[in-house]
Amino acid sequence: MIKETVQKKNKIISLKKAKDIELSIQFSLDGFSFCVINSKTKEALYFKKYQFEGTLNSPEDLLKKIEAIFKKDNNLQLTYSKVTVIHQNNLSTFVPSKYFDENSLATYLNLNIKVLKTDFITFDDIHSIDAKNVYVPYVNINNYLFQNFGEFEYQHHSSILVEKLLKLENSHQKKMYINVSKSSFDLMILENKKLIFSNSFSYTTKEDFIYYILFTAEQLLLNTEEFELYFMGEIKAESEIYTIAYTYIKNIFFLESKNSIFKDLEIDNHSNYILLG
Repeated sequence: MIKETVQKKNKIISLKKAKDIELSIQFSLDGFSFCVINSKTKEALYFKKYQFEGTLNSPEDLLKKIEAIFKKDNNLQLTYSKVTVIHQNNLSTFVPSKYFDENSLATYLNLNIKVLKTDFITFDDIHSIDAKNVYVPYVNINNYLFQNFGEFEYQHHSSILVEKLLKLENSHQKKMYINVSKSSFDLMILENKKLIFSNSFSYTTKEDFIYYILFTAEQLLLNTEEFELYFMGEIKAESEIYTIAYTYIKNIFFLESKNSIFKDLEIDNHSNYILLG
């Protein structure tokens, strides 16, 4: 079962008649979403999200879902001037550029996850932190999208997230940022426009959720009465994970997007931050 959420900036606009439009697609084993953007003004024109009932088991299962979505969604069959694809998974790691060797990609990932010999590994160049993000993209999804759109650009979601956060960050104090998904979350700590810590954690219960946060805070000597924590993504103030976080951490905020599309959306403006932040 797939929960479908349709959101539009302007209900009158016809994407079929629109010219110079770009498509950004984000997918994970939890769901699939996309945003249509005006190439000239960079204004978000349309947003749509498909939430899977449960987390899928494999990229093969994900491809089946995406194929079904593409067949019925006419907005995914238009001609776009540019297509950007975002791979969201926990199969990645940051490597400082001065230690980076393109011939050792599997070695970097093997320190954190199990990499198969058949896995294709690539990397994003993140100039803002002088580092590379080494990761495993879903090759079968890339192949399918190439058949539909031809050439496109792709990145790992954490590459986009860290660059967006660094554009906002100007504090001399360590701040924690957490991007929440259905069954996992990205935790990043920034200070003085530098990435101090980054990791992705899977969770099932609210106890799992708070354990990883408090453990990270303890390791980096962050005082739970003082440091600031900013949430984004799939989390609400009335949720269990927010409540338990607020029990232990004093200064909690939502990182709200200034994207004008949220004026016409029935979703929180801290959600879908990778695409709309």
